[in-house]
Amino acid sequence: MITLGVFFGGMSVEHEISVISALQTIHAFPEFKYNIVPVYISKEGEWYTGPGLTVVSNYRNMSKLLSWCEKVYMTPTRGDFNLYRYKSNMFKSKVVTKIDVAFPILHGSYGEDGSLQGFFEMIGIPYVGSNLRASNIAMDKIATKYMCQSCGIPCVDYMWTTDKEWFENHDVMKAKAEKIGYPLIVKPATLGSSVGISKAANEKELEAAVDLASKFTDKIIIEKMVQNLQEINCSVYGSYHDCKPSVLEEPLRSGDILSYQDKYMGSGSSKGGAKGMKFGAKGGAKVAGAKGSGSMSDSQRKCPADLPEDVTKMIQTLAVKTFKEMNASGIIRIDFMRNKETGEVYVNEINAIPGSLSFYLWEATGKKFVDVLDDVINVAIKENAEKQKLKRSFDQNIFAMGGGMSFGAKGAKR
Repeated sequence: MITLGVFFGGMSVEHEISVISALQTIHAFPEFKYNIVPVYISKEGEWYTGPGLTVVSNYRNMSKLLSWCEKVYMTPTRGDFNLYRYKSNMFKSKVVTKIDVAFPILHGSYGEDGSLQGFFEMIGIPYVGSNLRASNIAMDKIATKYMCQSCGIPCVDYMWTTDKEWFENHDVMKAKAEKIGYPLIVKPATLGSSVGISKAANEKELEAAVDLASKFTDKIIIEKMVQNLQEINCSVYGSYHDCKPSVLEEPLRSGDILSYQDKYMGSGSSKGGAKGMKFGAKGGAKVAGAKGSGSMSDSQRKCPADLPEDVTKMIQTLAVKTFKEMNASGIIRIDFMRNKETGEVYVNEINAIPGSLSFYLWEATGKKFVDVLDDVINVAIKENAEKQKLKRSFDQNIFAMGGGMSFGAKGAKR
């Protein structure tokens, strides 16, 4: 049986959403399908494991929950896939378990951005999802724009700046933003879940929007707001050589932009967010139709989106192209913007680890969530095996070749 380490939580403003996504995923697996080891990463960056982590109601009292858990860590040694106890004694092995496949389900910083994927790459463990480079492109909205522009994928007119540049060269940056034309959308460049995003219809609102975004990140993106906006999402899963698009959804928003509240606190979750999550006999969150789970599955939406067939196919084709151009893997979701009047379609952003892993889109497509999970785990194992075949060193020892290299006090001289 494969031991699957599910990593979630993390040092991110999307911490709670990660917990919900991970628990929905863990409880989607039939019993005995995998040996699942939950690895919770606290907001302080400490790692814990224990069966209590799989019950959502336990998270109402974090200090009590963590007192039931074991603090753990992994080493940066290549080939060492063990999960170690932070403290051990003569009666307990230092090793908690060996993980065969890592499944990161972290949203936002230090998880979705490629940080954890880089660690997994270094030790050589198979892991589900996109690699370090693809994850970083998806997480960084500026890098996403660069990729789209270079590959002929449509995106809206935009500019980016840093918080320091905005305040030090204020008049120049403000003029550059205003040249794009109001109304504008201002976003932190490296966050998801609509955190820190706001609309600016004039100079005063622009100043306030930049100030808000700068509280979350030092890189800020300012882009043209699409008029007659229709937001359309499409998930894609698989690998570069074999990927499939889901049906399309149209999330319904309460204002000009899809807010955090629209995504995670609508349609039942307003009665208490994650507190309203339904449970099965094992205390796990039910995946399908779990109102109040605080996940994207609870949001008000049209699914499938009400679009002409040719528009649907065009967006699905763009989604697959985006997946391939970024060399993604696993499950991602691409969010599009469409001008309902002109029909123009733009890639808005890419979610390398989407909320709830977009299970509701796959179930609407006719694909069971557990089958999607099986597929992406198999992709992870296969891609890792292929990586191990690559040469990682050049069989030449320059130190044994001579060549007259000499050393001074400050280092090597040629």
